[in-house]
Amino acid sequence: MPPKQIPATVEVVDLDSSDDEGVGATANCKPANSDKLRVKPPSTASAVNNQALEDRSFWRAGAYEIGTTKSTLVQGDLEHARVHPKFLHSNATSHKWAFGAIAELLDNAVDEIESGATFVNVDQIFNSKDNSPALLFQDDGGGLDPERMRKCMSLGYSSKTSNTTIGQYGNGFKTSTMRLGADVIVFSRSNRSGRATQSIGLLSYTFLRRTGQDDVIVPMIDFDISDNWAEPIIHSSKDDWSSNLKTILEWSPFASKDDLMQQFENLGSHGTKVIIYNLWMNDEGIYELNFDDDHEDITLRDEAKHGSTGNTTKTFKRVLELQSHISYCIRFSLRAYASILYLKKFSNFRIILRGKPVEQFSIADDLKHAMTVVYNPQVGQGLKEVTVNTVIGFIKEAPALGVCGFNIYHKNRLIRPYWKVTPDGNSRGLGVVGVLEANFIEPAHDKQDFERSTLFIKLEARLKQMVSNYWKGHCHFLGHQPDGMRKSNDVSGNTYRTSVNNTTATAGSDVCAQPENPLNATALEAMAEENNQLFRRCDEYRKKQAEMTRTIEELEKELEETRNKCARVSSYLRIQRKET
Repeated sequence: MPPKQIPATVEVVDLDSSDDEGVGATANCKPANSDKLRVKPPSTASAVNNQALEDRSFWRAGAYEIGTTKSTLVQGDLEHARVHPKFLHSNATSHKWAFGAIAELLDNAVDEIESGATFVNVDQIFNSKDNSPALLFQDDGGGLDPERMRKCMSLGYSSKTSNTTIGQYGNGFKTSTMRLGADVIVFSRSNRSGRATQSIGLLSYTFLRRTGQDDVIVPMIDFDISDNWAEPIIHSSKDDWSSNLKTILEWSPFASKDDLMQQFENLGSHGTKVIIYNLWMNDEGIYELNFDDDHEDITLRDEAKHGSTGNTTKTFKRVLELQSHISYCIRFSLRAYASILYLKKFSNFRIILRGKPVEQFSIADDLKHAMTVVYNPQVGQGLKEVTVNTVIGFIKEAPALGVCGFNIYHKNRLIRPYWKVTPDGNSRGLGVVGVLEANFIEPAHDKQDFERSTLFIKLEARLKQMVSNYWKGHCHFLGHQPDGMRKSNDVSGNTYRTSVNNTTATAGSDVCAQPENPLNATALEAMAEENNQLFRRCDEYRKKQAEMTRTIEELEKELEETRNKCARVSSYLRIQRKET
């Protein structure tokens, strides 16, 4: 049976990339008559893809042929770049890890705390048409009005202007939902400026592929519910509104308008519900997300299988202990990952996973012999100094488990968990864990790493130094000796003796004993003076570097102005040539 063609009047939203900042919630969009987002008839598909999404593996879902693109330029319209549906898939490949995509959707709900959100519910539901599993995200935030709903479905629009929110690229909703499943439908209620509305939007990769579209078509419908009944909001014509409704019913999990309306019943007066369906499978044809093994959790099937072992002998006892530690569990358990995803504990907000609230876990509070190290990096053009507090200590399981690394947050959100900065095979630093919030460096688009900038490289070097200094001063708590120490044979209880100027260091002290120093006083003074000279030279180089940076910025600015002048002159000359 050939795929069904879309109605000729389906609403088309051109996904023009923009960094326009406005106001918004979980996601955002300009009105239908905006010059950026135009409503117009879609093009006739040049080549209909007769194949269904038979290969449900995410990493192979983008491998299909693209037909010839036909122009749909309307009279009076400007030629513009178009976005092929295949871009939805390639754009989503920025998420290598499914939990990274889920974290994006949790971020959207957490950002809604400013609008009064008190919870986000993550659960499994079922597609009523084929009984396949689907993924639900629901919050009670401010919701999306029709304008924000359209921004939600568009690339590059971000309405998050607060310094406390992590979202900034206007791309997270699209990449995250498309990474988890082929299709997503959004229901949202909003009450802004005295007008209560409810909106439905469908972003369906399945629909776009099966109908052979060469542009992204996003059917959306809106209702005005200010008078306690749902009155359709007509942006262009009733036929367009009906066509959008028909497309949504055909390609969504809901077969009738009444089924759609029922989805708003538990949203209250405001909130958003996101349903991701046609979830992706692994290479073995099994759903990537596992809802069956733990009815209070969502796990990554391949990661859990990779880490599991049925051998319970003493040989594997330490392996099993390691796999029970949260640093390992976050690889495959969403509950474990969500428990450390945010640095500060919420006071009036809950993440509810499959009916049970996630208990937030503070990594810093769980450390023993913890201390705070202050780091003052210089950032910005004026090299402004900022203060970063790093809590560093031993995990409570040390030295039995060698878990180590830094948990780096950005604007309260975990970006790099248990980042090991010490080289492999080195026992120094084993069991040492740190926690810090690095708002002075920018995360990558998938928010699972940082951009490798100069500031990031300096931070990495500073963290290595922190581990070294902490180890020297606290390693004796684990029964280790600092480098260069000679442990005597008369160790008794918690006290050990070292031959350093005939002094005794106790395991309960905060300062580790220092190695023997065979140098005389004159040599020490010479070394101290040399160090002072090196520090002074470093300060001079820093000042020169700052001056050179300012000079480069001024030259770049002059170069840009010169290029602009050249462009204007070239344009003027072309006009003159045409006239003559």
